[in-house]
Amino acid sequence: MFDFVRQHNRLFLALILLLILPSFVVFGIQGYSSFNDGANQTVAKVAGHAITQAEWDARHQEQVARVRSQMPNVDPKLLDSPEARLQTLDSLVRERVLLTAVDKLHLAVSNERMQRLFVSDPQFAMLRNADNTINKDLLSAQGMSLPMFEARLRQDLAVQQVQGGITGTVLAAKAPVGQAIDAWLQRREIHLARFDARDYTTKVNPSDAEIEAYYKSHEAEFRAPEQATIDYVVLDLAVLKKGITVPEDELRKYYAENASRYATAEERRARHILVKADKDAPADVKQKAKARAEALLAEARKNPAGFAELAKKNSDDTGSAAQGGDLDYFGRGAMVKPFEDAAFAMKPGEIGNVVESDFGYHIIQLEAVRGGDKKPFEAVRAAIEDEVRQQLATRRWAEAAEQFTNTVYEQSDSLQPVIDKLKLEKRTATVQRTPAPGATGALASAKLLEAVFGNDAVKNKRNTDAVEVGINQLASARVVQHQSARTLPLAEVRDMVRQRLVASQAEALARKDGEARLAQLKADPAGGRLTGPLVISRPRSEGLPRAALEAVLAADADKLPAVVGVALPGEGYLVARIERVLPGELEPEQRQALQAQVGQAWALAEAEAYYHALGGRYKVEKKGAAAAAAKAASAARP
Repeated sequence: MFDFVRQHNRLFLALILLLILPSFVVFGIQGYSSFNDGANQTVAKVAGHAITQAEWDARHQEQVARVRSQMPNVDPKLLDSPEARLQTLDSLVRERVLLTAVDKLHLAVSNERMQRLFVSDPQFAMLRNADNTINKDLLSAQGMSLPMFEARLRQDLAVQQVQGGITGTVLAAKAPVGQAIDAWLQRREIHLARFDARDYTTKVNPSDAEIEAYYKSHEAEFRAPEQATIDYVVLDLAVLKKGITVPEDELRKYYAENASRYATAEERRARHILVKADKDAPADVKQKAKARAEALLAEARKNPAGFAELAKKNSDDTGSAAQGGDLDYFGRGAMVKPFEDAAFAMKPGEIGNVVESDFGYHIIQLEAVRGGDKKPFEAVRAAIEDEVRQQLATRRWAEAAEQFTNTVYEQSDSLQPVIDKLKLEKRTATVQRTPAPGATGALASAKLLEAVFGNDAVKNKRNTDAVEVGINQLASARVVQHQSARTLPLAEVRDMVRQRLVASQAEALARKDGEARLAQLKADPAGGRLTGPLVISRPRSEGLPRAALEAVLAADADKLPAVVGVALPGEGYLVARIERVLPGELEPEQRQALQAQVGQAWALAEAEAYYHALGGRYKVEKKGAAAAAAKAASAARP
């Protein structure tokens, strides 16, 4: 059919025009342009200014691309979940709120402050030239012009000022911070009694009627999930590489063209004497420094063996003078260029002519050379072949991906055609609608599993469309056998039902005995046998379950001894008698560090509260699906 379309494309073009033009006449241009209305739909407003669906989509795509560049194996469907998209919208709204605050509060950033930050902040080190100007080539590589970079930096600094006034000025008072730390680190000495459900399992023996009743009331727990047995194929670069052979002469040609990559970097060890003279120093000062350097050079050449001693006495380089001017081994790019050029042009033992740099004048003695050796072809042949095959596979990927996509679609009644065409391996698996724990590769793709359980694959037994399951990785699957979700019959799960019923009844007995002991201790706190003592705290739970630990630490300890009981689902019951309250154990420097952390958390909380206040002031509104998603997310939060 596709060959027929290609051969008669003029006929099909005329037919398409015949179908489309009347629709324009009947419905008008507006009906056609309405397809784009969704992109212009307002999803949120900040201070009356709209955020459109298109802006939201574009920002989300940027976020997805950033995450995938950092985590290539992440499932794309997770990045496009409603929760992930809502987080993107929230970040976009936050940005607009803060930018509105910048405008309303008339915040500005001076050129002087921008320059000072650019020169001093380590995060911009890669963008700085030696003279502290901006490296325009690196900016271009990141898709930015100089005006774009300056505008973004100015905007970021202005936005930082909005909340910086809060985070930078919050003073966490020592008293409440100390109380919070003391409450967190407080220790309590307890005696306790454990009522472990496992100790009661031998005391219960459920009847057939009890087992059947439990099964009927818990049928949802004994359902077999929907599952499918599938055949599937994967196309990736590894598959393409297998079918590629590279002639020997091509490998040797690649080796010759990239010879520098197979040589160890050459390094040189040198000593030097520096006569300091700033590049902006007056001419007479520089002339005197050069004359002194020439005199030292003459002295060094008279007695090369005494170079180290001469450097100790005369070098202005405080970092190396004490070591006799020794700079150890260095490679290209480690020294200023005039120094490097001179050092790499010398022979071991040679003392070169005076070299001028921005620091002054240098006398250099080259001591040794190492590295620069080239690995033979035979030693790197396997690595070269793998690299060339990888490059060729990458070039062939687009064509192979198109063949894969078209074949599984056009011949959807079998995977065999695509297997034969691209030399793929047929694999088999049993899957459910969600990836199994520990699943890898294509079987970890929620998008592929969604296609597997689609109507076309399940009912019509067709191949799924090609699904991107990773970077340069496509997969298609075919359902061999499908089984709907079903409740397993009692006869099949009787042992499991009995086991759960026994555990439930044993837990009930443990809780009953625990509550009885709790009542006894409340009546007579000093009575009854308990184990202990045990000193517990949040940093040191001493094996107590989290629920029991929190219950003991939250109990009112104004009047001691105090008694508390805790039901532990699935485990039993615990009774604790609190004997003493002890202060937390913390070294002074640890307390100081913890106070700083609490102060930072306090400042962040204040900044977040200020942001929400700004949102109210500038009237943040979410509309339509965005508002519904935000409401659902808010309701789901604990």
